Amino acid sequence: MSVDVREKIAVTPPAVPMTTGKKHGRPRLGGYLMMAVAVAVMILPLVWMMLASFKQRDEIYTVPIQWLPESFELSNYFAALAAVPFGNFFINSLITTVVGATLKISLGLTTAYAVVFLEFPFKKFIFGLVVFALLVPQQIVIIPNYTLVSDLGWINSYQGLILPGLASAFGTFLFRQHFLTLPISILEAAALDGASHWTRLWKFVVPISAPTIAAVALVSIVSEWNEYLWPLLVVDKAEMMTLPVGLTLLQNNDGVTNWGVLMAGTVLITVPVLIVFFLLQRRIVTGLTSGAVTG
Repeated sequence: MSVDVREKIAVTPPAVPMTTGKKHGRPRLGGYLMMAVAVAVMILPLVWMMLASFKQRDEIYTVPIQWLPESFELSNYFAALAAVPFGNFFINSLITTVVGATLKISLGLTTAYAVVFLEFPFKKFIFGLVVFALLVPQQIVIIPNYTLVSDLGWINSYQGLILPGLASAFGTFLFRQHFLTLPISILEAAALDGASHWTRLWKFVVPISAPTIAAVALVSIVSEWNEYLWPLLVVDKAEMMTLPVGLTLLQNNDGVTNWGVLMAGTVLITVPVLIVFFLLQRRIVTGLTSGAVTG
């Protein structure tokens, strides 16, 4: 054997066995199964609620479970609308949601802009208080808020429903993290042109922060629309009740709860939030991840 042949043999790497992908396929299949289970846990209650809204009372209490109703009639929806004043509930929820969410977004924007772009004493300390507020459960401040609202005479009023929950630590934190990623040169150029802070915020910062605003808007809208405990405390008149609280009247309408009618009322409450979610879903992930790695 010649020297050249020996050298070729010496430097030739050993053959690597070809993989068929089975080893990688098992973890991937497990991931798909876990994702399917998670989706089922989230979706099945909604599917059951929707199907139950078309069932009569005897169909809901059958054993074994009857998933599909015998007929998709709207009698439960008509019964729910006739049993309680859903029109008033809807208007009250719409007012509290629109006004409350709008003020939360505006306060979050202005507070985050001040924390990022303005210089003032104790700025880091104030932002630390905002972060600390994220750790405080809402239930802790319910009694002080209720005492204050009662002393001001705001029981059974829109200001009593809306004002105590306006401070949004989550929105302020998310806006602040996003503002830290914005190119400062744009704002510096606007300042050289004589633009005030108010102009820089609404004409430069807000337009390029649309995904983050959409994410905060969705969280604020859902929290305001679904709020139950606070409206239950400050409202005891049917004409001022919101939709979640109004469902309690539907539940106690007769001695035995008609779950078909109650599920129909729940569907009427859920559908508007789902519509808002589908309208904003393209911007949600972008808004929530914007500035996620910024300190």
